[in-house]
Amino acid sequence: MKALVYNGPGSPSWETIPDPAIEDSSDVIVRVDTTTICGTDLHILKGDVPSVKPGTVLGHEAIGTVVDKGSGVTSLDLGDRVIVSCITSCGSCQYCRKPMPSHCLAFDSTGWVLGNLINGTQAEYVRLPYGQNSTYKLPEGMDDAQALFLSDIFPTGFEMGVRYGRVTPGDVVAVVGVGPVGLAAVATAGLYGASKVIAVGRTRPRIDKALEMGATHGVSTNDPDWFDTVMGLTDGLGVDVAIEAVGVPHTLDQAFRLVRPGGHVANAGVHGTSFSLPINDLWIQNITFTTGLVDTVTIPILIDLIKAGRIHPEAMGTHHFAMDNMLEAYEIFSEASKHNCLKTVITH
Repeated sequence: MKALVYNGPGSPSWETIPDPAIEDSSDVIVRVDTTTICGTDLHILKGDVPSVKPGTVLGHEAIGTVVDKGSGVTSLDLGDRVIVSCITSCGSCQYCRKPMPSHCLAFDSTGWVLGNLINGTQAEYVRLPYGQNSTYKLPEGMDDAQALFLSDIFPTGFEMGVRYGRVTPGDVVAVVGVGPVGLAAVATAGLYGASKVIAVGRTRPRIDKALEMGATHGVSTNDPDWFDTVMGLTDGLGVDVAIEAVGVPHTLDQAFRLVRPGGHVANAGVHGTSFSLPINDLWIQNITFTTGLVDTVTIPILIDLIKAGRIHPEAMGTHHFAMDNMLEAYEIFSEASKHNCLKTVITH
C-alpha cells in the first residue's frame, strides 16, 4: 500500500510499504477513504515529538471501511463505514473506565498511538488495536466531509475548550485563536448557552470563518485597541471563560488577561514550550485553569448534533486532495496562512 512515512525531521515520503495485518484478536483493519493532516503532524516533522520514530506512518484522523477484523471484534462487520478516533481505547483499564481514554494504560498511559507509537491513518489501510472501542459507525446519509473532523479537532475544541471551561448559560466566552481547534470551540460554545462568543484572532479570513460558524463578535489582535474592544463587550469585567486554542505562551497570556475574577481559562492548544504561570496575580482572583488531551468521548454527541443540523464541521475543509497528492497537501498545510487553509480533506 501507499503511505506517508516519517523518515526523520523534515523528511516525509509517500512510499509503498506492506499492507497491515491482524496481529491481535481486538484488531480491525480499515481501508482509509478520507483522511486529513493535523498541526501535530507538522510538529512531528519538525522533530518536536521524540516518541515518533523514523519509519512510522503519520496521521490519526480518518473515515474508512472495515475490511478485516480479529476474532474478538463483535460490534463491527466487514463493510461498516466508521469514524476513526484519534484516541485508542482498550475499554477496560482504570482510565478508559473513568472515562479518560487519552491516558489508556494499554500503551504506556497514552491513548494517542496512531501516527505516534504505531502506524497511522495517512495511508491506504490502517490497523486499529482495540478497534471496536476506538471507532464509531458512520450514520446512514452522513458523508465523509461532515464526519472527518470528529476524529480529533471538533472533540478537542468541544471537550478541552467548552466542557473543561464549564461554559454555562449567559456566559461571555472568548476563544483566543481561530484555527481549527478554536473554530470547533466557537461552533460548540453557543450550544451551552453562551450569550456572547468572541473570536479573537489575527487574520480577517479566519475571524470571518468564526463568525460564520457561530461567533457573535470577531476581534483582530492586529488592532492595537483589541483588548479594550473585548473588555468593552463585557462591561469592563472580562470574560467568564477564555479558551486558548493556539498553543503558544503569548496567546495563553492573552487568555489570562481577558478572564474576570471567578472565571475559567481552558487550554485547548498544544504547547511545546513552558509558560510562567502568573500565580501571584491569579491566586486572589479565583481563576480556574484547565488543561488536557482530548478523550473523544463526545463523538456520539457531535454525530447527533450534525444530524440535527446544529453544527457543520465540513466548513473547515478548505482544501481537497487525492491521496496520491499527499506531499502537496503537506506543502499547502504547512503554509496554511499563505493559502488560507484551515483543514485538508484527502480522499482515496
